[in-house]
Amino acid sequence: MNSNAVIAIHGGAGTILRASMSASAETEYHAALHAVLSAGQRVLADGGSALDAVSEAVRLLEDCPLFNAGRGAVYTAAGTHELDAAIMDGRTLDAGAICCVKRVRNPILAARSVLEHSEHVLFTGEGAEAFAAAQGLEFVEPGYFGTEARHRQWLLARHQQRAMLDHDGAALAAASASASASASNHDEPTPHEPIDPNRKFGTVGAVALDQHGHLAAATSTGGVTNKQVGRVGDTPLIGAGCYADDATCAVSTTGSGEMFMRMVAAYDVAAQMAYRQVSLQEAAHDVVMNRLPKIDGRGGLIAVDARGNVTLPFNTEGMYRGFARLGETPVTAIYRQAVAPGFA
Repeated sequence: MNSNAVIAIHGGAGTILRASMSASAETEYHAALHAVLSAGQRVLADGGSALDAVSEAVRLLEDCPLFNAGRGAVYTAAGTHELDAAIMDGRTLDAGAICCVKRVRNPILAARSVLEHSEHVLFTGEGAEAFAAAQGLEFVEPGYFGTEARHRQWLLARHQQRAMLDHDGAALAAASASASASASNHDEPTPHEPIDPNRKFGTVGAVALDQHGHLAAATSTGGVTNKQVGRVGDTPLIGAGCYADDATCAVSTTGSGEMFMRMVAAYDVAAQMAYRQVSLQEAAHDVVMNRLPKIDGRGGLIAVDARGNVTLPFNTEGMYRGFARLGETPVTAIYRQAVAPGFA
């Protein structure tokens, strides 16, 4: 059995400013990340597979309205929600993905059903929902995914006639509310989103190495605020937003989706390890810090290799992230600083 079993998660990257985040909001984000990591950690401790661990972690992130996936997903230009997800098994290289679904409560479970019960890899729209229904997955009314905060940011984005990446709109909404409060001489504090406009990239994801030595990765998103209906980013594209191979590593990305697609970012980490014979940290650093910036790609990724090494690089000011090894307290972080030995 592998004693290096570990799970890592992310909840989006961007310009995260301490000054714009309240202490209570920061506590809430850390608590949410800690709870998800603890759940994934328990799956691994009980001998569960890496695939089980990342499925559970991303499912919980989808159910948490703090993040842009599942409940709490952003709105399209039409005021609707279109959800994407992907998952990959490093043991077999099997993968499953869905995109543009509107009623599946947990897109990551639909993606896993594609992996396990279909000869195909990617389903879209009505076909994806029909497949999910045939697998007995839970459906919800479209209104389930919306939150008041996401609706406010959509209205602001629509007013400015632009699309905004993940929590960008939430930051803009907070700034707008703060300005309005100041103009009205209100003394009550206004809640702040820690990521500023146009600089928040939203996805959730998980990677894991289980006690049997196998890897898996999963990624899920609601897309970008005020996006055109039918727009699909990197999340459901195997090799762009999600990749896993026992021979190298498991990767989940978050960032400017079109740039991650053009760079095939997740696969590039694994490819550099295989063909350049470099370490996980060196390969991930090169992709995030060198290659993506050449085309203005912003964001980050989480990755774990077959030895249990973990890296979580990002080229923005911050990224919601964390990891948990068996028998150890989960580590979570938001800002750029390292918080523990081996936490990159």
